[in-house]
Amino acid sequence: MRDFIQLFLRCVEFFFILYMVGYASFLFLSVTVGSSTLYAAKRRNALKNELSNDYYVPVSVIVPAYNEEVTIEATIRSLLALDYRLYEIIVVDDGSSDRTSETVQHAFGMRRIDRPIQQRIACQPQEAVYETRSWKVPITLVRKKNGGKADALNMGINVSGYPYFLCIDADSVLQRDSLDKIVRPVLESDNVIAVGGSVRPCNGAEIEQGTVIRYRMPNNLIACMQVLEYDRSFLASRILFDQFNGNIIISGAFGLFQKNLVIDAGGYDHNTMGEDMELVVKLHVFCREHGIPYRIRYVTDAICWTQVPERLRDLCKQRRRWHIGLFQSMMKHRNILGNPKYGAVSFISYFYFLIYELYSPYIEVFGIFATLLAFAVGLINVPFMILFFGIYVVYSAVLSLSAFFARVHTVDLKLHITDMLKAIGLCIVEVSCLRFILAWVRITALIGYRQKKDEWGKIERQKIEFK
Repeated sequence: MRDFIQLFLRCVEFFFILYMVGYASFLFLSVTVGSSTLYAAKRRNALKNELSNDYYVPVSVIVPAYNEEVTIEATIRSLLALDYRLYEIIVVDDGSSDRTSETVQHAFGMRRIDRPIQQRIACQPQEAVYETRSWKVPITLVRKKNGGKADALNMGINVSGYPYFLCIDADSVLQRDSLDKIVRPVLESDNVIAVGGSVRPCNGAEIEQGTVIRYRMPNNLIACMQVLEYDRSFLASRILFDQFNGNIIISGAFGLFQKNLVIDAGGYDHNTMGEDMELVVKLHVFCREHGIPYRIRYVTDAICWTQVPERLRDLCKQRRRWHIGLFQSMMKHRNILGNPKYGAVSFISYFYFLIYELYSPYIEVFGIFATLLAFAVGLINVPFMILFFGIYVVYSAVLSLSAFFARVHTVDLKLHITDMLKAIGLCIVEVSCLRFILAWVRITALIGYRQKKDEWGKIERQKIEFK
């Protein structure tokens, strides 16, 4: 029996060596490519070597909202402050039970109108439509029967009047130049059908007219660790995947899409919690199946500031929803894996998200149980195990800090010395503690998820400091 356990543990050891070497190599390559791309963009900005003209892509900005009375006004005001000419704002209230609609109507002086809406994509019917043209750009508010975020986005697409639409969460604000920067890939190439921007936590940031005038790391430790996590995530994979048209996620908080192509592909899927990822994967499939030349881009300097959960319970709810959405999207489009028709999307992007995102919490917990088994039968080298775990934590922390400081430096944010020390200290906690808590959340995420697939998920909001 001992020989069998020893053979089993050797197989496990070999697997984890391959798993960790693969992940470490990918993360190192991603952060290296990402950092160099950020610094190259900063040099171009310094030399004014950017596309500059008077051409504007007409954009409909869609804001799906459910019980967002605390943040919705700041979000709309941030959109009105955008340094852009040709756009409209569409707020879709998905049957909120609070005063979301009343807040928007009162703050912006809206009036009810009779407006028929052609349902080019199926969605729940509207209950009322409000409009104002007293501001910089037209603002439309649609109150509809509750159907979930995907349904609200589909309604926004039906209402929109421009050939491109941009999605932004109701708890987020855009930097003043974000819309101008996210449309540039569309101006550079006719084949660009979708563009993702960077998302950064706004907890601790003070924003005035679309510009960050004061930036501090959040006082809340949970939010602080998410700052590090967001910077690592957006720097690590998305810039690298952009090099070969391999991005299969555009954050639902900030993404630009070609409207007619999205409509032809069927719009957002009502039956998934990860409507943002599912749409992007669907666009890859649709374009390749129909022989349509396309690019899905990622822009590093188009920034959306979003509010992240400050309570561990709310964070767990959010990550549970994200993992369910990832599972649903990957299972729905599982024919991509190993299919030469999809090229690098199949053999790199899909494989990475399958192994290192969807299955990673199960693999990590399996590794813990294997370690405990080895310890129980006396087949483990404890000093080596501690050394290995220490190297893993330090390596991950260094890459997290590299991503964090590269992002801070290249967008010209000024950090106080206490914020630097806080980032250095918390990166260890984030990698060694929070990561494993969230791994457990992701492991249990699929239990009973079908009964809650249309729920938005309730997270406590804080007022956004926007002036």
